[in-house]
Amino acid sequence: MKFLMAIITLIYSNQALAVDSGINPASIITFVLFVLFTLGVSYWASKRTTSSSAFYTGGGKITAGQNGTAIAGDFMSAASFLGITGLIYTAGFDGLILAVGALAGWPLMLFIISERVRNLGRFTFTDVVSYRLQQRPIRAIATVGSITVIIFYLVAQLVGAGKLIELLFGLSYEVAVLFIGILVMVYVTVGGMLATTWVQIVKAVLLVLGATLMCILLLVMVKFDFNSLFAEAVKVHPRGELIVQPGSFFTDPIQAITIAITMMCGLLGLPHILMRIFTVPDMRTARKSVLYASGIMGYFYGMIILIGFAAIILVSTNPEFFVDGQLIGGTNMVAIHLAKVLGGDVLMGFMSAVAFATILAVVAGLIVAGSATVAHDVYAELICKGKPEPEKELKLTRIAAVSFCLIGMGVSILFQKQNVAFIAVMPLVIAASVNFPILILAMFWRGFTTRGAVIGGVVGFVSSVSLIVLGPKVWVSIIGAESAIFPYDYPALFTMLAAFITMFIVSKLDKSAAAEQDRSKFDAQLIASELATDVSAASDH
Repeated sequence: MKFLMAIITLIYSNQALAVDSGINPASIITFVLFVLFTLGVSYWASKRTTSSSAFYTGGGKITAGQNGTAIAGDFMSAASFLGITGLIYTAGFDGLILAVGALAGWPLMLFIISERVRNLGRFTFTDVVSYRLQQRPIRAIATVGSITVIIFYLVAQLVGAGKLIELLFGLSYEVAVLFIGILVMVYVTVGGMLATTWVQIVKAVLLVLGATLMCILLLVMVKFDFNSLFAEAVKVHPRGELIVQPGSFFTDPIQAITIAITMMCGLLGLPHILMRIFTVPDMRTARKSVLYASGIMGYFYGMIILIGFAAIILVSTNPEFFVDGQLIGGTNMVAIHLAKVLGGDVLMGFMSAVAFATILAVVAGLIVAGSATVAHDVYAELICKGKPEPEKELKLTRIAAVSFCLIGMGVSILFQKQNVAFIAVMPLVIAASVNFPILILAMFWRGFTTRGAVIGGVVGFVSSVSLIVLGPKVWVSIIGAESAIFPYDYPALFTMLAAFITMFIVSKLDKSAAAEQDRSKFDAQLIASELATDVSAASDH
C-alpha cells in the first residue's frame, strides 16, 4: 500500500516525469482500485502457495469457469483490444484476419489438444513432449523455444505498455515500465499462479464489461441498425466499399494466409497458454475451461468488429483527435478515442485503465510460465533428474520470476525506440515453428523421434529468426533497405512447414536404437492421453 501511494504521489508531484498530455482522473481511480484489489488477492494467494505445484498451477484446483475466464484474460491482450481495432479502422474487413486467426486456434485446442496435454503433463508443455522422447535433448530444445517465446512476448508487452502509459497516464516511459515490472514481481513471487489467475479473471471481466458498455452505447446511437452502421462507415472511409470486401488491404492472398496461420498455430504453441491447462483437476475440467474461454473470446472479438467500424464513423470524422492531420497516438488509440466519444472522459479513463490492467495480467502469466520453465524443466528435470528438493525448487522459482521481470524491464527500456510490431511477431512465429510442431507430432505420430524433434526444432527456430530479419519489419523498417529480401511480415506458413518436413524426414531416416525406443513408447502414451492414467508412474518423470 505504501509503495502504491508513493507512486501516485510521484505522478502528481514530479513534473519532470510527466508528459504534456496530462492525466485522466478516471484512469487513475480505476487503475488504483484494480491494483489494490489484486494486491489483496496476491496476499490471500500467498497463504496457499507453499509448494512448487501451487506456484506453477495453483495446486490444480482452479475451476473450469475460473480457468476459462483466466485463459481468455491471458489471450485478450492490449494488442487484441487496441491493435485489432486499429487495423479494422484502417483496413475494414481485412482487419478481421488477425481476429479470425486467433479464434481459429481455439477449436483445435478444445477438440484435439487440451485433453491430451492435461493428461500427459504436470506443469509445462515440455512435460508432454518428453513423455516418450528422450528427456535431456527434448527438454533442451523445448526449453529454448519456450524461453525465447516468453522473453520476446514479455518485451513486446512491456514496450507497448510503456508507450501506452506514457500517452494516457502522464508517466515517462522508463517509470511506466518500472511500475509494471515491480507490480508483476509482487503478484508472481508472492501469489504464484493462483494470484495470477485472479488478476487475469478481474482484467477479463473489466475488459468485456467495458467493451460491452461501448457497444451498447454505440447501438443506442445508431438505433440498433447494423446496416446503417456499416453503410455510414463505407461513406466516410477513404477506401469506400472496399472496407467491406476481402483483399482491400492484404492484396496478396499468401500474406493473409500466413498471418492467419501465425496467429492460429502460434497460439497453440504459447507456453503460458498451454500451462493454464494444468491448473484444473482433470481432463473434463480442462475441456470445459477451453470451451468457456472460446465463448468469451468469440463474444469479445464480435464486439471488436463493431468497435472498429464505429471508430471509422466517430473518430475519423472528429477533428478533436487529430493534430496536423495525424491521429493522436496513432491507429492503436482509436478504441480509446471512441470511448471518449461514447462516454466522455469517464469511459475513456476506464478503458485506458483496463488496457493497462490487461498488460499487467498478460505479463504476470508470462512470468509464471518462464519461472516454471527454468525451475521445473531445467532445474528439477534436467539437473536434478526429476528428484529436486522441494524447498530449493520453490525458491528458485521465485528467483527466476524476479530475474525474468528484471530482464524484461531492462530489455524493454533498451528497445523502447524499436518497432513494437517486430517484437510482437517474433514469439508467435517461433511458437508456431518450434513448439507447435513438436507438440503435435509427439502426441499424434508414432514414428516421431527425438532426433527429428531436435533437428526440426532447430530448423524452425533458425528459419523463423532469419525470415523475420529478412522481412519488411526488420530489413526495411529497422535496417532501412529499400525493399525486403523476404516479402512477408509473418513467415510462419513457411517456417512451420519447414519444421514439419524436417521432423518427418529425419524421423523416417532415424533407425537408431533410441528411435525405436521412442516409437515403442507411443502405445503407452496413447493410453495415458486418452484414459488419464498416472503419468508419473508410466514415464520417466
